[in-house]
Amino acid sequence: MNILSRQGKQGRTPYPVKVVQFGDGNFMRAFADWQIHIMNTELDWNAGVAVLQNRAGGRSAEQLHEQNGLFTVCVEGYRDGQTVREYTLVESVVQGMNPYKNYEAYAELAVQPELRFVLSNTTEAGIVYAEEDRLEDQPQSTFPGKLTALLYRRYQVFNGDPAKGLIIIPCELIERNGETLRDIVLRHAAKWELEEPFSRWLREHNLFCSSLVDRIVSGYPQERAAEMEAELGYQDPFLTVAEPYHLWVIEGPDWLRAEFPAHQAGLNVIITDDLSSYRIRKVRILNGAHTALTPVAYLNDLNTVEEAVNHELSGAFVEALIREEIIPALDIRAQELHQYADSVLERFRNPYLRHQLLSIALNSWSKFDARLKPSLLSFVQQQERLPDRMVFSLASLIVMYKGSRGSERINLSDDPAILELFQQEWEQYDGTREAADRLVSRILADARVCGGELGTVAGLSERVADHVHEIAELGMSQALAHFLDTSDRLIAAQEGED
Repeated sequence: MNILSRQGKQGRTPYPVKVVQFGDGNFMRAFADWQIHIMNTELDWNAGVAVLQNRAGGRSAEQLHEQNGLFTVCVEGYRDGQTVREYTLVESVVQGMNPYKNYEAYAELAVQPELRFVLSNTTEAGIVYAEEDRLEDQPQSTFPGKLTALLYRRYQVFNGDPAKGLIIIPCELIERNGETLRDIVLRHAAKWELEEPFSRWLREHNLFCSSLVDRIVSGYPQERAAEMEAELGYQDPFLTVAEPYHLWVIEGPDWLRAEFPAHQAGLNVIITDDLSSYRIRKVRILNGAHTALTPVAYLNDLNTVEEAVNHELSGAFVEALIREEIIPALDIRAQELHQYADSVLERFRNPYLRHQLLSIALNSWSKFDARLKPSLLSFVQQQERLPDRMVFSLASLIVMYKGSRGSERINLSDDPAILELFQQEWEQYDGTREAADRLVSRILADARVCGGELGTVAGLSERVADHVHEIAELGMSQALAHFLDTSDRLIAAQEGED
């Protein structure tokens, strides 16, 4: 069977580069690049995407380029109560490159006259300021550093032409992602002592849009790839599976609808002057549930979201966490939130996605910081007690970062400093309750873990240490069953008192 390539396509000239995309993962390909392909097809938008690999290691963007940018998205699941499986051969990507290996080709993107948009998904840990980044680096270590250098080159080449400013839409799940990115870029410009007219050009002629993305993308269907490729008639190592649902909320001015006319192609893209209500609902409930569920279910020998939500113990755990801890901590109408929770749990149960828990576990601590810490702190403030299930999930995450599931090694992927911290702390753990106290108190107080803020929450360290000790001693299955039994009896007693 042949590998997918552009051979046999109509010989059409590739689209001009209109979009530079930082991040080459499954999500952006099945979300942003898929939508751009539809806009090209339905609206003749004529936009090519240059996809940049975000990490120095690996070759995924280069391999995508070797495949001529082509890849397949399988949309599979339920739509209007009906099962759907739809394949789309996405042709919007025209370049794939690793700026760590081919910096000159990356720098040339800045001079593309048709370039108008920058998209990114570098995980929650990606939009950060690094003091060590320098303009002369090739490339800078962080996404904001790379973007600042790219914008400065564009400014220089086009002599500060206002019409050559860009529309930057980050997709990382952090609050006010557009504003945060803009402020870091301006900070780099100041630190690098770049001329003031450049900073003015940044502020006045470039639009940094906060945005919210929502689609579950499970990635390459390892177990069903042969079946799908037989249907397609070609091999595609970049084949990825996504649910039918998609939502992109972009905060920007009315004129942006004309520049990015996704709604005209029937896509669920909303351009609004305030995305806060969309964001808080999605990040706290859907993403928060994903992050809370992952260590609990994975340590219980489950591997996918569907298995986890359909499991008697972890399914009950995550539903109660959403309805009894996350929703009560939100200042949004409860009925609306419970309806959204119903749809989220239905999406989690999509049997076609095979959404791997380990893929959700990438950079778990920055995800906990963005997705669960706000709910935990709000719950404590409003209810004047600790949210039991969030506490148990926090403990489970600490145990997961020991790096093993029974005799199996867990392939953790996170900031090297985070991984080093947990390795050092777990090496000192001797199995006693006192050692659990020391381990948890040091981890929660460390600034690398959620800014150290969790260490200041009254009673949290002790409660987490209780669970860490029990999970480490009994294993997740027994510890979770005991936790749920204890929680049920506590709730029943509280209801009896009422």
